[in-house]
Amino acid sequence: MKRLLVLILGPLLIIGLGSFGLFRANKFKYEPILKKVPKLEIEILFQDSTLNVRALELIKDAESGVFLTSDGRMGMFSWNSGFMPETLDKSRSIVPVKIDDSTKLNFRALSARKKSGFGITIGSPAYVFKLDHNDDSVVYQEDHPKAFYDSMEFWNDDEGIAIGDSTDGCLSVIITRDGGATWTKLTCDQLPKGIEGEGAFAASDTNIAIVGDKTWVATTAGRIYYSDDKGLSWTTINTPIVKDNETEGIYSIDFYDENNGFGIGGDYTKAADSSANKIRTNDGGKTWQLAAPNQSPGYRSCVQYVPNSNAKKLVAIGFKGIDYSNDSGESWSHLSDEGFYTIRFLNDSIAYAAGNKRIAKLTFKE
Repeated sequence: MKRLLVLILGPLLIIGLGSFGLFRANKFKYEPILKKVPKLEIEILFQDSTLNVRALELIKDAESGVFLTSDGRMGMFSWNSGFMPETLDKSRSIVPVKIDDSTKLNFRALSARKKSGFGITIGSPAYVFKLDHNDDSVVYQEDHPKAFYDSMEFWNDDEGIAIGDSTDGCLSVIITRDGGATWTKLTCDQLPKGIEGEGAFAASDTNIAIVGDKTWVATTAGRIYYSDDKGLSWTTINTPIVKDNETEGIYSIDFYDENNGFGIGGDYTKAADSSANKIRTNDGGKTWQLAAPNQSPGYRSCVQYVPNSNAKKLVAIGFKGIDYSNDSGESWSHLSDEGFYTIRFLNDSIAYAAGNKRIAKLTFKE
């Protein structure tokens, strides 16, 4: 009888121990802990030794993408035309944006609308350009010696916002209410009190997240500026992200809906450090918690939710590679060492990424 029990229980014990690595108990329910990681395919669309892109947008109605470069050029590409030149020199799809031949422009932020696009330069003087096929014109200029704008986004076709580093004791915020024709800078008494040196990182043009009328702005000081009325009033929230040094803070933020948001950053000079570089919220940004502390990835310049993923799937990108999460950022898988600065999703399986010397199409296959 004893031998019979061993014969019966032995296989059951082996099955049970084997299953332990596949499932975890959760209030008497067993959930699989094996995570499906998509296969990533990277197709280079543009490649050029002079190309450096941190401002990238997709215009879905026009089935095209638009980008601005750090040397003052604007480019466009279509994902349905089949026209994908190997180098920029072989196409006429990238052209300089000019004031005159002597002014050097460095674009880090862009917002593309149905009627036209807008780009903003870093440094002083700061210029907001209305970008049009027939006429590129300056619609805003700021000559403050500390002017340095980092990111731009629109609530709708008429109302938009751009944010930049602090001047005169508060964050720089300019807003348009007339479709970009004019822009007005908020005064410091219209904004929360700034922190010495507070600004934003012009790394991927993802310092601003918008859902409906609600707006979240991420800063170098690890703070979130929040407005629920399209920039008419503001509050600030502190986060636990690393922020002690000038190269540390939140580099990128994204919201899936009004409740679920994620931020990433760290220190680009210590790219492997993952001790406190990822944060998330599930209450609309009222509170933030560290996500996957001391777990890869380290520094990344951009994070975006995968569409139609119920706030579960995220992709983080930076010059050290591409990483993926399917559990709201609790854990991550490294997909590629290929480096980029910024990413935008077309749908739940296709995205476009831009960076140093190239722009690429990324296909995520489950």
